[in-house]
Amino acid sequence: MTNTSISRFPVPDIKDLPEDLRDRILAVQEKSGFVPNVFLTLAHRPEEFRAFFAYHDALMDKPGDITKAEREMIVVATSNANQCQYCVVAHGAILRIRAKDPQIADQVAINYRKADITPRQRAMLDFAMKVSARAYEVDESDVETLKSHGFSEEDIWDIGAITAFFGMSNRLANLTSMKPNAEFYNMGR
Repeated sequence: MTNTSISRFPVPDIKDLPEDLRDRILAVQEKSGFVPNVFLTLAHRPEEFRAFFAYHDALMDKPGDITKAEREMIVVATSNANQCQYCVVAHGAILRIRAKDPQIADQVAINYRKADITPRQRAMLDFAMKVSARAYEVDESDVETLKSHGFSEEDIWDIGAITAFFGMSNRLANLTSMKPNAEFYNMGR
């Protein structure tokens, strides 16, 4: 294992990883041109890596009425509230690409209430922020507000699950002192 400046914990060499992790990381590298530091950082614990990315993919890659760009909006807004530099930078890049808008990620990260988003997206982010900071206050009125914007019960679950998952991710990124890859900063601009 080598320890680099991307994490305060040891970071394994890709060649030393179990084959399934190595294959996944190399596929991401081939597609994006670099290896996002989250893959290298979490590879320190292979079983948890597998579980993390299985749940990530189940939430973020599924079809549905919440677009992939909107899913990224949830990540960017709540990750900013959780002060997670890695997730704001990395998912901000993905949001810019998926929304085809070079400004949206900065707007959502800084203050989504002033961002150029739809009332539906604002309601989605209001709910995500409540789940992120005060989930114990979520009640039927929150659900009814989302339904009035066209969200289904399954959509509401997705908003909450994405928020909760990235709350964990934000905490792991901060625990490990995970650094964003330099490549993320200019993507989609």
